[in-house]
Amino acid sequence: MKPGQHEFLPQDRVVWGRPAAEAVSDEAEKRNARRVFVVASKTLNRQTDVIEGIRKALGGRFAGVFDEIREHTPRDCVIEAVRAARAAEPDLLLSVGGGTPIDAVKVMLVCMAEGVDTVEGMGDLHMKVLADGSRHIPKIGPPPCPHVAVPTTLSAAEFSNLGGCTDPARKIKDGYTAPGINPMTVILDPAVTIHTPDWLWLSTGVRGVDHAVEGICAIEPSPMVDGCSLQALRLFNDALPATKRNPSDMGARLACQQAAWLSGSGILRVQYGASHGIGHSLGAVTGMSHGHTSCVMLTPVLRYNLSHTEARQKWIASAMGREDGDAARAVADLVRSLDQPGSLRAMDVRREQFDDIIAGAMQNMWVRTNPRPINDPEQVREILELAW
Repeated sequence: MKPGQHEFLPQDRVVWGRPAAEAVSDEAEKRNARRVFVVASKTLNRQTDVIEGIRKALGGRFAGVFDEIREHTPRDCVIEAVRAARAAEPDLLLSVGGGTPIDAVKVMLVCMAEGVDTVEGMGDLHMKVLADGSRHIPKIGPPPCPHVAVPTTLSAAEFSNLGGCTDPARKIKDGYTAPGINPMTVILDPAVTIHTPDWLWLSTGVRGVDHAVEGICAIEPSPMVDGCSLQALRLFNDALPATKRNPSDMGARLACQQAAWLSGSGILRVQYGASHGIGHSLGAVTGMSHGHTSCVMLTPVLRYNLSHTEARQKWIASAMGREDGDAARAVADLVRSLDQPGSLRAMDVRREQFDDIIAGAMQNMWVRTNPRPINDPEQVREILELAW
């Protein structure tokens, strides 16, 4: 018998199938919030009526909006958002969009809790991997206000208290975590997701598949994560192709959102592996979106890890409709069916970038918890060659 522990995310509720503006207004009322500050994607704010609809529904509770967060959540954007939020004196932060604004609010709350409003000050707040592979997690004070999210992609950032933020100077994406920075309420409205570009919707769906797969293959698995992740794979395997065939299928889009919810149950609850870890470095070095990093990294990582995860890869393959146990082929076939890139070459990554990618990967906590241990930079290079 092997002992274990599952730590539940302190989250109040998930609301699905209701119009986002209506649900946000109700949530503000339940929380007695009087000043709701919104962090949203620029596209949603300036090219759709989504944020305007939320503003109207909130009425006098609306305290402002910030829409200048760039992809991969660079530090300077977070600090700019922190200053804007402090000026608005919010009692509720609302993130609307994909993983970028959602992660931004999480990292903002860490900075606000610690009184940090400079890029330099962020260096002491993120998780670090020590020389022996162990993690250093700074102690962070309580957040100044709660966080509510309306996600529009399938990356599942809304279901964790881990926020990613890139340090452009080091070309590394750091993780920030603290109790209470996750959204306390998540509102799943498939109608809002119709504005998400198809490539982003589908690739972040593969990101959700990545969460589920690496959750199942974790070195210290959780039966809770196993069950949620297997059902997530079943839902994704049917609903993602359905949304590609018919992007207006609201039932399929909601099924994808619910699959993301289930897949996100493992984020920071179990130890992920090299697909996530190398993907973080790949995004920081090349600018590749994390949806696409999962598209190109998950299949080769499954093949690399097969000797250590064969039994669990059979579970994954079965959940994705294959009875031959070939999880890598199941993932590759899904990526191909969605017309997403399946190799580093397809994303114009150059071999001369490998050294920077490897350097960042070796500092990533999830590379160091890969099921097949990775202790040498050349092992990362081997995986990159498999992905090439």
